[in-house]
Order: sequence, then structure tokens, then C-alpha cells
Amino acid sequence: MSDDAVGSLVVRPANEVVFDDLQAVLGSAAAGRCQCQRQVLGDREWWYMPVEERRFRLAEQTCPEDPDAPETSGLVAYLDGEPVGWVAVAPRPRFARLRGSSVPWKGRSEDRSDESVWAATCFVVRKGYRGHGLMYDLARAAVGFARDRGAGALEGYPITAKGGGTVVWDEASVGTPQIFAAAGMEQVSTPTARRTVMRIDF
Repeated sequence: MSDDAVGSLVVRPANEVVFDDLQAVLGSAAAGRCQCQRQVLGDREWWYMPVEERRFRLAEQTCPEDPDAPETSGLVAYLDGEPVGWVAVAPRPRFARLRGSSVPWKGRSEDRSDESVWAATCFVVRKGYRGHGLMYDLARAAVGFARDRGAGALEGYPITAKGGGTVVWDEASVGTPQIFAAAGMEQVSTPTARRTVMRIDF
């Protein structure tokens, strides 16, 4: 856990926790409305899907309270037993919006359907627990999780600030280069002025 965080941090696969804990992290604002489905579904399908359906899809993907589930789609962080963070991490082809975007692939000849490459696409830290470096802990946990589950590589697609400014919270949900770098990932391309592809090969 980061030096400036207080308490004992534990990060668990989402299939090993109760779904209400993940919902507590997502809250009722933007993350709660998204239910971590925009990257999975793509913009058009996501836009027209009711929140209740998005929530149902997330439950299907995470397999809560099923420790024997062969797959899950992310990790939940607990600080002193309280659910405080989430990172979506799964095989890269699971994310339709990522597959359909030209940005991550610019200048690369990657096979978009390669199941051995995983992606960490979204971070959420519960309101009231931000500013303690928990995204760094989640990124490191995502690396370990992907490696342990047999991934050949893990990628992230962070955003940088405009003109040396700061990244606002909603933008930071995809991570920042510093967060991924601290987890051992390296820059492989800069497809736009504000987006970077980070990667670690196992």
C-alpha cells in the first residue's frame, strides 16, 4: 500500500466478494451509472442500455460470491475491511470499445483478438478515499492478477493532462502514466497528444 494511505489494504478478485461491495465502490454518480460497461459494450450499445441492465451485465462478468468461477472481470480493494476501490482487468478482446477504437492500435500491428493480452481499462476509488494513492495499489494488483491468471501481457491506456495541468477525476478513471509505470509497465506508443499505451510482458 502507498506510504500516504492509512490502514490495511487487501485486494480481492471480484468473484470472491459480495456484489454489494462493488456497488458501494461504484456509488450512484458516473461510475454507478456506467457499471463499468462502456469499455465492454462500446458507445452505441452502452448509451441506449438502462443502468439496471448494465448492472446485471457487470454481475454476470464478475461472478460475485463464486470463488470457483473460471473468470472474473476485475478486483475490489478493501481498506480496513471497507470496500474502497475497483479496477477492471480482463483479456483485452472483452472490451468492445477498445477493439473498435483506432487510438490504441495506431502505429501497431497488434492482433486485436489475442486473448493472451489483457487490459486494465478502468479504475474507481470510492469518494472519501481518494488522494491516498489507492490507484497505484490497484494497478500493481492488476499486474499480479493478470500474471497469475496466465496472461502473456497486460496493457493500460492512460491519459495525460492538457498543457502541464492536472487530470480531472473522471478522466483519470483510465489511469495516468505514472500509475502504470509504478506497476512496472512501460510506454509502447503515444497515439494521441493525451493518450499513451503502457504495457508489461510476462
